Amino acid sequence: MNFFALLRKELRAYFTSPLVYVVAAVFYALTGFFFYTQLVYFVQYGFGFNIIGNFWVAFLAGAPYSVSMVLLLVVPLLTMRLLAEEKKLGTIELLLTYPLRDGTIVAAKFAACTLVLALLLAGTLAYPAFLSSTIQPLPWQPVVASYLGLLLLGVSFTACGIFVSALTDSQVVAAVGTLGMLVLFWAVSWNEAATSPAALRAAAALAMFDHFEPFAKGVVDAGHVAYFVALSVFFVFCTLRVLEARHWRGQR
Repeated sequence: MNFFALLRKELRAYFTSPLVYVVAAVFYALTGFFFYTQLVYFVQYGFGFNIIGNFWVAFLAGAPYSVSMVLLLVVPLLTMRLLAEEKKLGTIELLLTYPLRDGTIVAAKFAACTLVLALLLAGTLAYPAFLSSTIQPLPWQPVVASYLGLLLLGVSFTACGIFVSALTDSQVVAAVGTLGMLVLFWAVSWNEAATSPAALRAAAALAMFDHFEPFAKGVVDAGHVAYFVALSVFFVFCTLRVLEARHWRGQR
């Protein structure tokens, strides 16, 4: 019951603030622009016959003009306030004095941000619908796989953002810190010339891009799903440890 009360509070905070509407406008403006320009490019240069194999993968995972890169930019803006704002206003101390588990607090904030993110992604379903109706019918299996990948990617971004937000009382620091950490996790395997083959394999095992790209190609692999789940659990675990540290310092 406490969880749903907190969830309603967090969702109300999102939708009564202009932030979520600005973020949504930026998200759809960028994804719409990338969709249009990349579609024109692939059709004009003769790749339109293989939308799934060329355009769709590039639109979802191509750097830097892709949905995944836009998510990387906007998710820090959605997560920056979750705990940093509470600490800035001093309401985190009041919240922690309630008969609530730290896990309930974090779960409610995490779920609220994930629901907002899911709504943003749901709006992009207009893109495959447009492709199917005007260019080429898309097999539903690759589309479902790609959206599963986007959701898992967004959830891991959210978990990272909550963790960074718990470390500071500045929303700007939380946003920039989350962005920096996500870019590192995203592109850690890209500099092939500067690493040895062994180091590159280790980097690929950590890189979000390497685990997300198969989803964009329509492939759902249990190992890649496990990676995003484990990464999300790890960041949530770290967030809980940060909140526990406040109790150890006698700040409850």
